[in-house]
Amino acid sequence: MAKENTEKKHNYDASSITVLEGLEPVRKRPGMYIGTTGPDGLHHLITEIFDNSRDEAMNGFANDIEVALLPGNRVRVTDNGRGIPVDIHKQTKVSALETIMTVLHAGGKFGGDDYKVSGGLHGVGASVVNALSIFMKVVVHKDGGIYMQEYSKGKRKAAVKKIGSSKLHGTIVTFEPDTEIFKEGIAFEWNRIVSHMRQQAYLVRSLRISVIDAREQIATFGQDEELFYLRETGVEAPTYTFFFEGGLVSLIKFNNQLLKPAHKNIFYVEKKAEGVESVEVALQYADDVSSRILAFANNIHTPEGGTHITGFKTALTRILNNYAKNNNLAKNGEETFTGDDALEGLTAVVSVKLREIQFEGQTKAKLGSMEAQSAVATVFGEAFASFLEENPEDARAIINKVILAMKARKAAKAAKDSVLRKGALEGMTLPGKLADCQSNSPAESELFIVEGDSAGGTAKQGRDRRTQAILPLRGKILNIERARLDRMLGSEQIKNLVLAFGTAIGDTFDITRLRYHKIILATDADVDGAHIRTLILTLLYRYFKPLVESGYVYIAQPPLFKVKIGKETLYLQDQAALTKFKKERGIKEEDATEIDSTTEESTAESRAELLNAAGAEGDSASPETSIETKAAKISIQRYKGLGEMNSEELWETTMDPVRRIMKQVRIDDAQDADKVFDMLMGDDVPARKSFIQSNAKLANLDI
Repeated sequence: MAKENTEKKHNYDASSITVLEGLEPVRKRPGMYIGTTGPDGLHHLITEIFDNSRDEAMNGFANDIEVALLPGNRVRVTDNGRGIPVDIHKQTKVSALETIMTVLHAGGKFGGDDYKVSGGLHGVGASVVNALSIFMKVVVHKDGGIYMQEYSKGKRKAAVKKIGSSKLHGTIVTFEPDTEIFKEGIAFEWNRIVSHMRQQAYLVRSLRISVIDAREQIATFGQDEELFYLRETGVEAPTYTFFFEGGLVSLIKFNNQLLKPAHKNIFYVEKKAEGVESVEVALQYADDVSSRILAFANNIHTPEGGTHITGFKTALTRILNNYAKNNNLAKNGEETFTGDDALEGLTAVVSVKLREIQFEGQTKAKLGSMEAQSAVATVFGEAFASFLEENPEDARAIINKVILAMKARKAAKAAKDSVLRKGALEGMTLPGKLADCQSNSPAESELFIVEGDSAGGTAKQGRDRRTQAILPLRGKILNIERARLDRMLGSEQIKNLVLAFGTAIGDTFDITRLRYHKIILATDADVDGAHIRTLILTLLYRYFKPLVESGYVYIAQPPLFKVKIGKETLYLQDQAALTKFKKERGIKEEDATEIDSTTEESTAESRAELLNAAGAEGDSASPETSIETKAAKISIQRYKGLGEMNSEELWETTMDPVRRIMKQVRIDDAQDADKVFDMLMGDDVPARKSFIQSNAKLANLDI
């Protein structure tokens, strides 16, 4: 029997149980409510407050919403809805406004007819934002009066008070996120917010949404409670106003503006179904190999899809197969379209509205309501079948597009089997130019994709052989935005990448077989290097998107300059860093000798001259003294490619995990990313030319 240790005995009883009261659970575990305390969670705060205003509009009580970014990291959301109730709540014995803002699971969306449909279902949105804000103020215009209450970290500062009279109606919520929670910093992304608000305006027809960036205005801007809409102040600030009467059809046109439509008419249906207030679907095929499906449930974007998308995809494939068979468009009546065939080139928006809605998690990324699946399949299936019968030209164009996708799939499978057959028989033979690492653990393994054999040779000498693999590419890879999978796999460079990753590609892609959890693009700091990097990113985004979404893709940031002052050696990242360094050290242009590292010979000669000029005196003098007295002791070497560095320099600056700088590739807005790749890498030359002309002044040219 084990001897009892009475000195270390711990009593586990009722006193060991901690009860978090009020909004303390939110501050203790914010990730449970907003997903993350990084940029996504920060922007989710705006979404939660905006959704309350949007729900008023969805139910016919509001038609004008304004979102404003204010100085001091504050956000202000205004709507002309009914205004949050301010009378005393019977259960909590305090104002309904205070109840909603300070109590979890309190709101007007749990029952009754106040909200037929809403995005909020847990009653935690406003109170969670309040809990995670260092400051919040709510101003309500209602029943002829203006009422106000302020909070900090979820707790009220005083009771609700009437501060004036008003003929208006609506709610103004101003909040400032707490830096104790959002430790990465408060940095609202203007383009991300504008994109989301534009999307919401498409989803609620005839709703006006204004977005104002007033962060650079005076600190008192918008703090006057009597000021309802800030856009009426006349202060010049970046402003967007969205108002669409076309709804989802307008959204399809917007998403396809850079693509060539495969058929003329846009399909659209909106209908009520059993258990669902509304099923709304719009779609159009385009001359493209990617699909773009936007999913919404009660106007909440569900990027992970859910039951409504399952019903849509099932009905889409079934209807297309039936139409092709009934009209003798399929070869010998034996060809069957797969779901992937039916999705290629498709742009679609699927939006459902339900009274009782179930999401998987508070962040509402995936719909779980089962009634949505059958409702979408029935409503969309019947309407789409009728659309094909009533529009034979559109139907034939769609079927031809899907048949082309089917043929490409079969050709790609044959090409892929050809590429992988030998590898499968021989234990997946890796490309000959790959210098693999010794580790078999993907978590610690890194793959450096470098430009050319010269950089490859240097990287192989300078790497940590245990964890770092090197794959040199010869020239520019194929632009896959304009090529199908079968042609892609005929490219030696792309084939090498696929084999090196180990994940396979297409319908057999398996991220669990990824051999490296850091895929690092290390191209030269010039125009060609940027182009190669863009081509690789296009390949990764279109065919290996889970690698990007999982955070496995990085871009190396080798320094552009090497500065030597006597015995001191510094590496500077870019021109801005060099300018700052010169200013801090008091270095004038005539004090420094700049070395162009285009040839090994000139670099070596320049280094020798500088060392000879420095003499023995430089050994004992401080760097600052040397600058003032011996100009020749300062040399600035500019790198244009990794191949110009020796192995030690490359390790110190780019490959050493302790000292290197890398940028992680992220997809903040998949829809915007998709449009950028379509525009920059696709076939729409006029759109690309217009983009280049509009942004030419922002380019940092290396001439």
